[in-house]
Amino acid sequence: MTTPGQALSNALQRWNAGDLDGYLLLYDDRIRLHGYSPEPMGKPEVCAFYDMIFTAFDSPTLEFHEVLWDGDQCAIRFTMTGRHSAEFMGVAGTGASITLPGITILHFVAGRVIERYSQADMLGLLVQVGAVAAPA
Repeated sequence: MTTPGQALSNALQRWNAGDLDGYLLLYDDRIRLHGYSPEPMGKPEVCAFYDMIFTAFDSPTLEFHEVLWDGDQCAIRFTMTGRHSAEFMGVAGTGASITLPGITILHFVAGRVIERYSQADMLGLLVQVGAVAAPA
């Protein structure tokens, strides 16, 4: 059986290789992802959300800065980088390089994530792609 650490490492490799289907193997069918929508996302919504990211940003890359483990749970401070190449939240691709920092907590059961809590600088991302003006 795959350990949570192995599953996370494989998911990171798959993401950075541009293999969205391989990355999505990290998530159990019972996944509840909190933080990117008003209500927790289930597996279909998680798949659609990350498909939107892979469509809107050319070669999105994740870097993990810290990964802190407590049994089958981990907290990760991460940065996603890429280039805004297609429509995202109503904004046509700008070619702008983006940097999106965030923090996430993953809960694993049998080597797959069943619950995830995430916070990322979505306002900063929207400023970078020109969807909103930078705060004064």
